Amino acid sequence: MINITLPDGAVRQYESGVTALDIAKSISEGLARKVLAAKVNGQVVDATRPIKEDSTLQLLTWTDTDGKATMWHSSAHLMAEALEALYPGVKFGYGPSIETGFYYDIDLGDRTISDEDLKKLEAKMVELAKQNSAYQRKEVSKADALQYFSTKGDEYKVETINELQDGAITFYTQGGFTDLCRGPHIPNTSFIKAIKLTNIAGAYWRGNEKNKMLTRIYGVTFPSQKELDEYVTLIEEAKKRDHRKLGKELELFTFSEKVGLGLPLWLPKGAMLRERLQSFMQKAQLESGYLPVVTPHIGSKQLYVTSGHYEKYGKDSFQPISTPEEGEEFLLKPMNCPHHCEIYKSSPKSYKDLPVRLAEFGTVYRYEQHGELHGLTRVRGFTQDDAHLFCRPDQVKEEFIKVIDLVLYVFRSLDFTDYTAQISLRDKEDRSKYIGSDENWQLAEQAIIESAAEKGLNTVVEYGEAAFYGPKLDFMVKDALGRKWQLGTIQVDYNLPERFELEYIGADNQKHRPVMIHRAPFGSLERFVAVLIEHCAGKFPLWLTPTQVKVLPISDKSLIYAEKVAELLKKAEIRAEIDDRNEKIGKKIREAELAKIPYMLVLGEKEATDGVVAVRRQAKGDLGTMPLEQFIGLVNDEVVNRRPFE
Repeated sequence: MINITLPDGAVRQYESGVTALDIAKSISEGLARKVLAAKVNGQVVDATRPIKEDSTLQLLTWTDTDGKATMWHSSAHLMAEALEALYPGVKFGYGPSIETGFYYDIDLGDRTISDEDLKKLEAKMVELAKQNSAYQRKEVSKADALQYFSTKGDEYKVETINELQDGAITFYTQGGFTDLCRGPHIPNTSFIKAIKLTNIAGAYWRGNEKNKMLTRIYGVTFPSQKELDEYVTLIEEAKKRDHRKLGKELELFTFSEKVGLGLPLWLPKGAMLRERLQSFMQKAQLESGYLPVVTPHIGSKQLYVTSGHYEKYGKDSFQPISTPEEGEEFLLKPMNCPHHCEIYKSSPKSYKDLPVRLAEFGTVYRYEQHGELHGLTRVRGFTQDDAHLFCRPDQVKEEFIKVIDLVLYVFRSLDFTDYTAQISLRDKEDRSKYIGSDENWQLAEQAIIESAAEKGLNTVVEYGEAAFYGPKLDFMVKDALGRKWQLGTIQVDYNLPERFELEYIGADNQKHRPVMIHRAPFGSLERFVAVLIEHCAGKFPLWLTPTQVKVLPISDKSLIYAEKVAELLKKAEIRAEIDDRNEKIGKKIREAELAKIPYMLVLGEKEATDGVVAVRRQAKGDLGTMPLEQFIGLVNDEVVNRRPFE
């Protein structure tokens, strides 16, 4: 008999070789019908895999992230089976689950597949899913695996197998399709009730531009048609909120192939939005004791050799820039931290001087492959709200709490209310890949855990996810559509102080290494603006929006009064524009609504005579007439209180 410990701490005894599905049936037949996979001793496995020793067990259903991922991985295999039926001879690259759904990279030879063909593929998947085919796992030798896929003529699988260790290779078969796969998979295809193939794209084999371009087909599946319908509605709303679409419509940013792929150009309204975000953060930083610094856009290659970044990222980054001076090389700045280390090092420090908090809106440049570029979320040049704190080990917790406060202030001000914090710690067993003393790591990890608890954060702890140089705290935010984004990170670093030989003189009059904390509440301005646009659908809070008020004269007779109103608004530091075109007032209002202008002032002869303004609120309509002073007070109150999106 073996002992199985369930999530609630209950221990049950079963015969060795029992499966998670058997255990689910012993609890409830209803539960067993929902089980997609299982987590045994922390590892996700097939619900049909035998358990032969004392273990912890979590049964995974559709409500669990790992349960969804397992079903989507199995759906990729189902799609592959359908592709093989419709396109004999198709070859397969990789077919993983992703955050929402799955994809498979395929090679169709000289054939192509269109959006119209996806409907036929969906229909075939539905047909195959109804066959209730079991996903069967089989361990195979390397020789047999190579023979199978060589005979089949799939060079992508052969290449992958050649890199695997003999004895660690498994196949999965469902229906008439067999694939090289580690698993896990759902028990059978009947769990897949609703299918939507969403997109076709190109992807280089193994992400290498030197390799062949494959066809990538994306899809998503659900256990019910109702859930799929809800998802489709969500996707349609996401398309309306796409920051690339709204960025163009609202005249915020653009791209130019002549300037270069992945290098955004900020238009006047976008630049004003960006500058206000920057001013907002700079003000908060100054109040929190940060010192502003500015560093150049390039740095000596040796700087990044010292930091270790060149060794780790040099081959895949923008290549060194040579100068007429022999042997002199520079790099486009990929990160700000090495420069900040040199600023810290520029003068001696005492323990009384710490913490030192250096902050910069620094633009950095990182190479991304063409296929990875996406609007403002994946670019090659971006500006980080970067800061580096140099402190004593006993100050780490206090500094962490202060940074958390700053991150939460940003979230509150911009109406991000749904978020979790991931605490990334060292691997429990293997400590060899981390640098720094156990004592310092324990202090830092405890500081993060205690800081998050004291601030009441909703946290998840991930062991083995710490950076090699220290633990970290990442904030995962859900936007208005429920999508997750990483916004804001705090990282402890023992590596760079060591590499740059940073020091301070302690109370014992001896030299000590400071602890370095990296933090970026926005992450990058580009990505943050993209997320913000989609979160609020382009309807920015009044304090942030580029144009707060549109003054709309009904005719030329009220134009002089409109100009006077606009001038008074500007003197009151309210961002106002006049639409003085010879157009009907209905058209002016409609276009101002489409441009997401928060307030419109409709001014005719009566308003001019009475010295009032007729106020309209975006998406709310007529608010009536009022004196201009009252309207200015209304706007200023909303700005000062940083009210969220209307």
